[in-house]
Amino acid sequence: MSDETNDPVTPEHAEGQDPSAKPAPVKKGVVAKMRGYFFAGMLVTAPIAITVYLAWIFINFVDSQVGNMFPPRFNPETYLPFATPGLGLVIVIAVLIAIGWVAASFLGRFFHKSIDRVLAQVPVVRNLYSTVKQIFETVLAQRSNAFREAVLVEYPRRGMWAIGFITGRTEEEVQNLTVEETVNIFLPTTPNPTSGFLLFLPRKDVIPLSMSVEEAIKMVISGGIVTPPDRRPKAKRDKPTVSAATYEELDIAREKDNTPVLIPRENK
Repeated sequence: MSDETNDPVTPEHAEGQDPSAKPAPVKKGVVAKMRGYFFAGMLVTAPIAITVYLAWIFINFVDSQVGNMFPPRFNPETYLPFATPGLGLVIVIAVLIAIGWVAASFLGRFFHKSIDRVLAQVPVVRNLYSTVKQIFETVLAQRSNAFREAVLVEYPRRGMWAIGFITGRTEEEVQNLTVEETVNIFLPTTPNPTSGFLLFLPRKDVIPLSMSVEEAIKMVISGGIVTPPDRRPKAKRDKPTVSAATYEELDIAREKDNTPVLIPRENK
């Protein structure tokens, strides 16, 4: 017999692999997999836990405030052998519904107008009341859809872009002083979108975004970590609209007739 018949047939020979190749270590990549599982678990549980925790704090706060307004004999927890979390929130919602039902009647409208006239006469309170009332009427009553559009604006200089939100069309003195048609832009800060800047920009310089307001707010709060997908057609995705490049030796002078003029930058 030849030596070839005495050689055992190994799996490497059967599969056509190199018998001299070393098998991959079994434990290689275990730490990386565990780390990936850990971050995946954080990604799943953290938003749920934080949401439940904040909701629990809010419910307890409302319950404590509402509970202090009623005597103990009217508090159901005085007679029940267990706690009733969320009862205060239910009471607040029921009271608001009742107030809204009364306000919709003739007598409610009469009292509402009377209170408006009284508050309008108070020197300091009238400014605060009118501002808060206008904001709530705009947001809750949905009299305007200005808060539902996210845009891209060039700020704070050429070549730098930021996400803003259209809050309305510029009117009265600011618009009358401006040649172009301008819009009101609220530019939020990161990670707190409740603070920001009010800008008046020409409508032609505002780049509309296809992402929703909720997606844009998430992107602002996360500092760009959470990026919504581009749902535009492929033809538009492949065609850039704006540029982040700037000239090193030239500045652009913008004239009223929208004609860009390149001028040499002064050496400082």
